[in-house]
Amino acid sequence: MPITDWPDAERPREKLLSRGPQALSDAELLAIFLRTGVRGKTAVDLGRELLAEYGSLRALLDADLARFSRSPGLGAAKYAQLQAVLEMSRRHLREELQRGDALTSPELTRRFLAARLRDYAHEVFGCLLLDNQHRVLHWEELFRGTIDGASIYPREVVKLALSCNAAAVIFAHNHPSGLAEPSSADRAITEHLKQALTLVDIRVLDHFIVGDGERPYSFAEHGLL
Repeated sequence: MPITDWPDAERPREKLLSRGPQALSDAELLAIFLRTGVRGKTAVDLGRELLAEYGSLRALLDADLARFSRSPGLGAAKYAQLQAVLEMSRRHLREELQRGDALTSPELTRRFLAARLRDYAHEVFGCLLLDNQHRVLHWEELFRGTIDGASIYPREVVKLALSCNAAAVIFAHNHPSGLAEPSSADRAITEHLKQALTLVDIRVLDHFIVGDGERPYSFAEHGLL
């Protein structure tokens, strides 16, 4: 039965408009994105099949163009649409964060950093630059490395912080292995950066490690700063 013949309360788009997006299943959200199904299958049926094929919504969202395009009903146009939606979500989080105090919005800060860093296949180190009221001035991805690590240069971090007139910083990097636990190298570079920034009167407020599906690890919460 086509979706247009379903009761209004069961149609994904009408359900979203009346009850909000949180009321929809992953398959129903995908159906709205897909808009149409394929011969013999509604968009919801196709959404369910895609989730079964990929194993999770996140795995589908993380697929590259070649993998994505092999699935029925998908292709380059849908892939471009999806990437645009994901980037809008990241930018929305950044704007939300910029409107408030990063320290009074720890979960928003975590969500932003996870959205920015979680999906990289290589290690990326970045920092949030804050003013003296802990409002976000700028986010910068500073260093990229292999899956084994990234080379961090304190001089470059200090230079960026001074150029933005930052009063404080929050560091973040991802672990492509998926484990959000600090290594001895992570602890050492955090201490080196903290010492370098102290010389120019800039505080290091936290260092987050973003893993795979885990809550980002906070150095400050674990007494490591």
